Amino acid sequence: MQQTFRLVIDCPDQVGLVAAVSQFLANHNATIIEASHHTDQQTGRFFMRHEIRADSLPLSLEAFRGLFEPIASQYDMHWRLSDSHHKQKVALLASKESHCLNDLLHRWHTHELHCDIPCIIANHPHLQQFADWYDIPFHWVDFETLGKPQAFSDIRKLLLHYQIDLTVLARFMQILPDDLCQDLAGKAINIHHSFLPSFAGARPYQQAYDRGVKLIGATCHYVTSDLDEGPIVEQEVMRISHSDTAADMVRKGKNCEKQALANGVRYHLEDRVIIHQHKTVVFA
Repeated sequence: MQQTFRLVIDCPDQVGLVAAVSQFLANHNATIIEASHHTDQQTGRFFMRHEIRADSLPLSLEAFRGLFEPIASQYDMHWRLSDSHHKQKVALLASKESHCLNDLLHRWHTHELHCDIPCIIANHPHLQQFADWYDIPFHWVDFETLGKPQAFSDIRKLLLHYQIDLTVLARFMQILPDDLCQDLAGKAINIHHSFLPSFAGARPYQQAYDRGVKLIGATCHYVTSDLDEGPIVEQEVMRISHSDTAADMVRKGKNCEKQALANGVRYHLEDRVIIHQHKTVVFA
């Protein structure tokens, strides 16, 4: 995989901003292989993502950061610069259902997802078979025996032990406590099995069946203290008909769940997502 530097910027929209960034890159002979811009007209915020060939620059990542800082300060930027060769550490959390977990593991195994997965955490022990197949450490956290406060304390310790960068709730059917949500802000992704904001909470497919909907979907979003209301990263939908039962919706909806979660995780790993208030800008 070609090594690139990813420059991601969020700042007030203003005259000369793009020119300043472009001139900086040109002055250092940077080859831009992907460039994305967006202005939020309501809030007056500007968003930018540039992917730059690392071998075109006579600068290390740290040197780039140091030289770019004065421009960032001048334009009041929230910004980050990352190296595509750096692999983030991702923890996968799951419960009874295995389809999202297994799908992410397969995509990681085939190098579709560029990351490390140092651990799998589950509140049901039968998922260890997937961890064993992929030779990944597995941790069963028994919520019934431990109780929720101790169980989440153990999960927090595991995330710290493995120095996790991104926590993925791959159909993990436990509600994270507020303090953990705050600690993982912008660093935890969930998949909800409905097209949010419709049918939040429990049994969304049954809710959809009861309403007679013609489209079902799944939503990948960041985890916040407000259940199923975090900034949305990706959504997938599928058409159904009156002949589909609630069980049919569950079966068909699993494909939406897998695709939405995989895309959302990949966008995050590739620095394509910028969180802005309660929404996201996704340069997919």
